[in-house]
Amino acid sequence: MGKRFELLVFDWDGTLFDSTGVIVRALQASCRDLELPEPSDEQASHVIGLGLSEALRHAAPELTEERLPLLVDRYRHHYLSQDQDIRLFDGAAELIEQLYAGGFQLAVATGKSRRGLDRAFSSSGLGRFFNASRCADECFSKPHPQMLEELIDEFATSKERTLMIGDTTHDMQMAVNAGVAGLAVSYGAHPAEALHRLKPLACVQNVRELGEWLDLNARG
Repeated sequence: MGKRFELLVFDWDGTLFDSTGVIVRALQASCRDLELPEPSDEQASHVIGLGLSEALRHAAPELTEERLPLLVDRYRHHYLSQDQDIRLFDGAAELIEQLYAGGFQLAVATGKSRRGLDRAFSSSGLGRFFNASRCADECFSKPHPQMLEELIDEFATSKERTLMIGDTTHDMQMAVNAGVAGLAVSYGAHPAEALHRLKPLACVQNVRELGEWLDLNARG
């Protein structure tokens, strides 16, 4: 059977990587270090998926631009002290390998830095399955469509044959802005009700459901 979608673009944190809790705690700890008001779990979760500087500006609106590098440094300290313990969601590795074997073109569009994504690719063993990727230090931050637009051009495919898969409203809004379909997962950073407001094709509750939806709907 032909494929309805040719290019599957995955977000990383909260979609494949079970890192939401670590990111939230690192954001909160870095704010405490600089005696800034600590964001709630909800506030910290909301900025996941944005580029780091933009995420920190939203999580700590009292922060001055002069102190931003200090907060970036403290965030990286707290995150890197825990990132070796972060694991893929159950079934994520098997799903990616199956999609790759099934002939889909796979890519990543993430709020991580290039260095951070390369480290995650290496630790997870999944880097070899992704044909391309875009990071927040290479493009405009989500929800700007640049990441998707560049990937579509790189693969010489069309918007109609591209699917963005992610766990945040930033991912789904990026899909809207790029004119591509979105598939939401509700087991990451943002709640299902917020994701539904951006009208994804579906909103799945776990990796098993994600695989089932793709098996039924990603092919023609």
